Amino acid sequence: MMNLSLYFLLIAAVAWTATGCETPDGYPEIGSLEKNSDSFEELVPADATIQKLAESFSWTEGPIWRKSEDYLLFTDIPRNTIYRWSEEEGLSPFLRPAGFTETGPPGRELGSNGLIFDSEDRLVMADHGNRRVARLDEGIFVKETLADRFEGNRFNSPNDLIYHSNGDLYFTDPPYGLEGLQNSPVKELDFSGVYRLTPSGELTLLTDELGFPNGIVFSPDEQTLYVSQSDPNRAIWMAYDLQNDGSIENGRVLFDATPLVEEGLPGLPDGMAVDRHGNLFATGPGGVLVLSPEGEHLGTILTGEPTSNCTFGDDGSTLYITSNMNLLRIRLSTTGLGF
Repeated sequence: MMNLSLYFLLIAAVAWTATGCETPDGYPEIGSLEKNSDSFEELVPADATIQKLAESFSWTEGPIWRKSEDYLLFTDIPRNTIYRWSEEEGLSPFLRPAGFTETGPPGRELGSNGLIFDSEDRLVMADHGNRRVARLDEGIFVKETLADRFEGNRFNSPNDLIYHSNGDLYFTDPPYGLEGLQNSPVKELDFSGVYRLTPSGELTLLTDELGFPNGIVFSPDEQTLYVSQSDPNRAIWMAYDLQNDGSIENGRVLFDATPLVEEGLPGLPDGMAVDRHGNLFATGPGGVLVLSPEGEHLGTILTGEPTSNCTFGDDGSTLYITSNMNLLRIRLSTTGLGF
């Protein structure tokens, strides 16, 4: 029999979620927090609220904070649009079309996916719909292709990307942008790769052992590369040791979320953000899982819906979250890497 006090707490939590309470700055609250370790509250305050900043998108992805101008960019992949959001100016389109512009039949996901700024503050994107990695010239809003083929064969649909401090770009290439996924008739590679692209244009395949590689980030010391796999049958985060030549070795499972998928929690391992201490804020089953550098699941920012990605913004203590049709944020007690 359920403890009565617990029962009334659960009823209150359901009522709170349903009423759509507003925070003092006027944004609706959603979701809740789940603590697995006392360390969780050192990163996510017990009274922190998840705020809904914007809604009614199709599928949000790729959030990135532009520190030089204090605004957020994120993508709506099905609507082929990159949006801009700031506290002062709200929401506006930044780039449309953001992805597919070619002739011929489009794939299953038109827009761009992961976004990153290079050392010169230029926007680089996993140009999902065009099956390439591209850089945007914001003066004339024209893209330059950085890479679109491996050994003469077109990429599947680049998904997420991260820069090393030496200028090397690491990115993942699952088949999510292709109709039929692994069985797509236009698929030219018989694997899904994780790659490294040097500033001189040299492209290296790092691993082809993951069927659905997705999010990708470095540890603060750049000694470890993390890659998520969004396979419901093997929903994992991998950790690799980065070698001096840019290759990776010693791949091991950092955390296995397959049991959470089997419980029915919405979402799969996807995008990630890292704080100064090396903790991972990793979108996955249930929302944003907070993982220690050792792979301990400290707790979860529960969004109640499939959640694709996250990034640190503002002064570095705000986590922006792209979650299904919504743009969310939560204020933390930790600071993101790079702030």
